[in-house]
Amino acid sequence: MRKIFVKSLIELNKKKNIYLLINDLGFNVVEPFQKKFPKKMYNAGVSEQNMMGMSAGIASEKNHVFAYSIGNFSTFRCAEQIRNDIDYHNLPVTIVSVGSGLSYGNLGYTHHALQDFALMRSFHNILILSPGNNSEVHGVLKYIIKNPQPSYLRLDKDENKSEFRNNSSIKPGKIYKIFNGDKKNIILTTGSVQNIAKKLNKNKYSIYSLPIWGKKTKKRTLNELKKYNKIITIEDHFNDAGFGSWVRECFSNTKYKNIVINKYIDEKVINHVGSKSYLMKKFGPKG
Repeated sequence: MRKIFVKSLIELNKKKNIYLLINDLGFNVVEPFQKKFPKKMYNAGVSEQNMMGMSAGIASEKNHVFAYSIGNFSTFRCAEQIRNDIDYHNLPVTIVSVGSGLSYGNLGYTHHALQDFALMRSFHNILILSPGNNSEVHGVLKYIIKNPQPSYLRLDKDENKSEFRNNSSIKPGKIYKIFNGDKKNIILTTGSVQNIAKKLNKNKYSIYSLPIWGKKTKKRTLNELKKYNKIITIEDHFNDAGFGSWVRECFSNTKYKNIVINKYIDEKVINHVGSKSYLMKKFGPKG
């Protein structure tokens, strides 16, 4: 999804007030943006905390900044700067995390992005952008560029040329159908697990995607989901404070709270190293 992100960012940067910051990575991916907008891209070096401080400073001058790094580097390594400099000041910085879930499985648990939802959704103003295929990458970027605000864009390392497409305008908290099946029982995904959902869908439930969600979208999502009898969530994240946990929170204090079943990555994966496909097969969501 990395190249689709850069391509869409160039295409949508019509006002030319968008900056891209990296921390000494992203090469062979970000160069098209640098060539098109040479004065709008900076390499902050191997210093994620400084990158977030720089992003906040540039954003405070009425610019929209995209701060790009590998999953854990753009989240846990600079959590305090995200909280104090970006979120609390409500600045238009989009934190871009490349390598969702087990994308970098061969590099071990230091590069796993399996707790990032838990951290990022705890911040008051952060909106989560979690596209599941190339089409949704463009859709969520289109939304966030029109509505700049603190946000977290979670991308898979690989391109997902899924048969599932969503060319409509994507809105926060709204679900989008990607497989037409049972009208009362559904599978709900976020991020790059749409094909996994299809494989696990033995009962031919309808499959939906929720690409934009967060603390402030719960009411809208509840209104979207409460008409269903059963909702199975699937994610490439741990269960604790993940996407499925967030969906359950949407139903808290309602009569519908028992209709959600969560499928997620087993925490035993921490002790293993291997390709994404190997780790997902062994520790990923099961039917």
